[in-house]
Amino acid sequence: MNIPDQSALRSFAGREALRVEAAMRADLAEALAGCDPLLVEVIDYGLFGGGKRIRPLLAILAARLCGAADPALYTLAGAFEYLHVATLIHDDVIDQARARRGREALCRKYGTAPAILAGDWLHARSLYLVGRCAGSEGLAVFCRATTGMVDGEFLQLRHVADWALTEAEYFAIIERKTALLIASTCEIGAIFAGAAAEQRRALADYGNRLGTAFQVIDDLLDYQGDAGNTGKQVGIDFREGKLTLPLLRALAVADDSERAAIASLFAGDRRVESSLERVCRFIDAHRGFGAARQTAVQLADEAVAALAPFAGREDKESLAMLHALAGYVLARNK
Repeated sequence: MNIPDQSALRSFAGREALRVEAAMRADLAEALAGCDPLLVEVIDYGLFGGGKRIRPLLAILAARLCGAADPALYTLAGAFEYLHVATLIHDDVIDQARARRGREALCRKYGTAPAILAGDWLHARSLYLVGRCAGSEGLAVFCRATTGMVDGEFLQLRHVADWALTEAEYFAIIERKTALLIASTCEIGAIFAGAAAEQRRALADYGNRLGTAFQVIDDLLDYQGDAGNTGKQVGIDFREGKLTLPLLRALAVADDSERAAIASLFAGDRRVESSLERVCRFIDAHRGFGAARQTAVQLADEAVAALAPFAGREDKESLAMLHALAGYVLARNK
């Protein structure tokens, strides 16, 4: 796809992020009143240390595209940021991460127990807010996504350093880990607006394709990104034994001896920097990076195509921003 100019999206997203953050602070002031000061501090550190607020923005745009104008939309949007941050906190505990969003990971700053408990609190609060704002129907969609995310993590654990992993299995993992939540964010925005079934399906399909493309780009950045931009170490997937799309595409065209050499690197000490460098050279030589990126482009195109039922809507700004988000996913470097 041709990546549209991102300046309008940046300006729009910046304004909306401020409104979402104001809604989150108002909600937290109520929800955390009388709570332990350490919980308040940890939640603040986790939520307000940066972040792109993409999930809240998707909820806002989906709801607006379907005709919503209720200010409570910003509270609902904040619920998706709560859950997203909860998953990041728990991921960092599991991965023993040192950094997140360009600063010390919450679990390193405050310890494992406070991190887990803060993530649990954010998850619980997100469930409450989705149920309050989008009703039982929205909560059912949300819970399917959150349980699917856990299933995706278990699938990924099962396939650590698994040389029999297929592309179909890889996509099953990332659909559960990433795409389901993005799809649910868009669909719940439509539910909040009282949208028709066709509109709900179209937005869920958009979110699914967008989320899948997002994860493929994330997997590319894990090899090719700059820690200064991404805010986290490169090569985490390799060190954890995860086979992602760039490597799978390279392995698909490699000969047996080359595959065996890469397998030996995964079986060895993956903390050795030279091993990561060898894997990167292998993927590049076999055009795995380019092939994975081509798939991300195709998925972004499919996401935009899914919005066809909204072509005649009066709210052209929301539709344009959803199109621009597909371009943003492809252009991002963090």
